[in-house]
Amino acid sequence: MNSIEETFARLIEVGASDLLMSCGSPPRIRRDGRVEVLDPNDEPLTPAEAERLLKELLAPADWKFLQRRKQVDFAFTWRDAARVRGNAYFQRDSLAAAFRLLPLQIPGFDILGMPEVVHHLLERHQGLILVTGPTGSGKSTTQASMLDHLNKTRPYHIITIEDPIEYVHKHRLAIVDQRQVGDDTPSFADGLRSAYREDPDVVLIGEMRDLDTMQSALTIAESGHLVLATLHTNDAPQAINRVVDSFMGPQQQQVRVQLAGCLAGVIYQQLLPAIGGGRVAAYEVLVANVAVRSMIKEGKIDQIRSMIQMGAREGSQTLERSLNQLLRAGMVTEQEARGHSLYPSEIQV
Repeated sequence: MNSIEETFARLIEVGASDLLMSCGSPPRIRRDGRVEVLDPNDEPLTPAEAERLLKELLAPADWKFLQRRKQVDFAFTWRDAARVRGNAYFQRDSLAAAFRLLPLQIPGFDILGMPEVVHHLLERHQGLILVTGPTGSGKSTTQASMLDHLNKTRPYHIITIEDPIEYVHKHRLAIVDQRQVGDDTPSFADGLRSAYREDPDVVLIGEMRDLDTMQSALTIAESGHLVLATLHTNDAPQAINRVVDSFMGPQQQQVRVQLAGCLAGVIYQQLLPAIGGGRVAAYEVLVANVAVRSMIKEGKIDQIRSMIQMGAREGSQTLERSLNQLLRAGMVTEQEARGHSLYPSEIQV
């Protein structure tokens, strides 16, 4: 394998989003959502090469963490050309790694094709906005774009809790304090508990992974702050179930009441291969109006999709509506649109 520097340069050259390193295989990339070999002439990676490359790349503390815990998350800026988010881990007693390249310049709403209603959600001074979707659907980029918008337009104090820090935000109209789990705070939950005393207007949570983090996010949103957080789900209504189901049975009704009171909206997204190359996002948006809040409080989550379908005036939209718009615009194929939908019968050619 070439040096990691040459490999990253090649990734940018061919328009790849990810690099996958695994012993016994030549380096592979993910381009437009598909995995392929970077260079057919590359030899399979050996355990010695993998160890050398990662030892050169990782900070000493991250290397020690990897040896002790058998996996480590990390991020760094490469050549003033890109941010790199990585995860190194052991498999079959040898090292492997996955890297994702992120642009240094945070893309705006227009580039991402985000619905106009996202602007309106960010005008709120308090509440919880969830960005959801499967792994690799661009949640971090959407969240970074939302924070960048606030940074440029609001005189706020913004605190982020991330693991690791992916996009770097400069102080603009707002002050942005970015805290990395492990370096700046012991955990998401510890960082959120500390945020109460740090006078924030906005708190961004890289990912709500555990019950303590979810409870802290709800409490902060209830107490008059705007909270942006991500979750892995298969549609917008499922995000509500994901939060509620994280709590024990006796607590769930109280959590429904909390969520009904503080939820501002849910943005669910998918990335599809675009006709002509690249990828394009489709969005489902749930705006938490009075009817939706009532459904959440009563535990009628299965009825929320019908509320999304009827809430177009307020900005709600199903994923299928977004997919149909992309299909009519000639941006995606019918096969891809149907393949990314939970309700393919609603895709209209």
